[in-house]
Amino acid sequence: MANEKSSNTLGTDPISKLLVRQAVPAAIGILVMSLNMIVDTIFVGRWIGPLAISAITVVIPVTFFIGAIGLSVGIGGSSVLSRALGAKDDNKALRVFGNQITLTFLTSGLLALLGLIFQDYLIEFFGADESFKDLALTYYRIVMYGIVMLSMCMMGNNVIRAEGKPKFAMYAMMLPAFGNILMDYLLINVFGYGMAGAAWATFISYAICFAFILWFFIAESELRLKWESFRLQKKIVSEISSLSSVTLARQGTIAVLTILLNNVLITHGDALDVATYGIVSRMLMFALFPVIGVNQGFLPIAGYNFGARKYERVRESINTSIKYSGVIALFIFAIIMIFPTNIVSIFISNSANLDANTLANNAELLERTPSALRWVFAATPVIVVQLIGASYFQAIGKAVPALLLSLTKQGFFLIPLILILPNFLGVWGVWISFPIADVLSTLVTGYYLNKEVRQSLKNN
Repeated sequence: MANEKSSNTLGTDPISKLLVRQAVPAAIGILVMSLNMIVDTIFVGRWIGPLAISAITVVIPVTFFIGAIGLSVGIGGSSVLSRALGAKDDNKALRVFGNQITLTFLTSGLLALLGLIFQDYLIEFFGADESFKDLALTYYRIVMYGIVMLSMCMMGNNVIRAEGKPKFAMYAMMLPAFGNILMDYLLINVFGYGMAGAAWATFISYAICFAFILWFFIAESELRLKWESFRLQKKIVSEISSLSSVTLARQGTIAVLTILLNNVLITHGDALDVATYGIVSRMLMFALFPVIGVNQGFLPIAGYNFGARKYERVRESINTSIKYSGVIALFIFAIIMIFPTNIVSIFISNSANLDANTLANNAELLERTPSALRWVFAATPVIVVQLIGASYFQAIGKAVPALLLSLTKQGFFLIPLILILPNFLGVWGVWISFPIADVLSTLVTGYYLNKEVRQSLKNN
């Protein structure tokens, strides 16, 4: 391998220094990517209307899930890759990466084809009603053409980070985000292509990301693949799949949750409640970007040092990650609680050029959304334990506990709460389900993380 020492620093440099070096680029990349989603939603809301936000919100589950194929194979395979690099098994690292590429391409390609074939049924299933179904279909069709590129990008980004080159992973997230924002402005506002313009801007952003990651693995990567690396090997596929299933189950559960939320909100409310969730979900990713960055920075550090049997460094990485992300989460909580109306108003236009119906919808959206935003973020300070805890089990290759802990919030608590509480409390029942699920999942994860650390992280 070229640049062999790039990944070795994960086992030698101070944990705090490593975490900052890994987490800051990841956080910046996530920030730019989430800003892209925020700006995209602002442009759509202001230049097309609030129902366009509803349209994008119902399309997200299928594009999110297919893109998550690459994310899952990337994170799960990179756990195997990090441990192989830590154990100095370069041949296995190459086989793992080649199999990641083949698995991602074949799986996401098949799902994209099925998604296009059944597009009309899927859009209705996801919660679109007649008021915005046509807008949703327009966006969906175009975005699906490029979804395989997104999936490959999500996979490649995690491999880049596993190599110990987080800055390149950051660039891979920043470039398409800037491209999407620019194309949104041109295609929606300048050329007036409306919803189709928003969709083509997203497609172009996928292409930019794919081109950059392809360049990286040709010109900069220490992983020099051969043709035989792409041939699927049962043992490698099994190892990747067992860990990928953790992320895929989590992301799939989020997709199911979004579908459920859209349908519950339409049943107990209306299309504007779906738009409210569209804004809240964008803020969830945007506001928590530094916490997610710390979590992503933690994964390769914990995985490498566990593979190298440096258990004291693994314990230190857990404690440091929880401490850093906890402080950040507390700050985010304060901002959301103090300025919810100011935040929501960014997404809404009050221009006199809008028709009366759009102005009325905008005013109602501004009335509903701040309260929902506060409730959804009410337990933000405690979620870091759940995030780091679930990621730890994934980093060390323990797929079953990683899977179960990853599903605690969305699968075991949030989905049942959303099915039950709105029947008694209406739409408000949806919003209060979030902090309840956060607290319960944190308690469960904290217990098992503490137990695992005491039993398994013992120096030889």
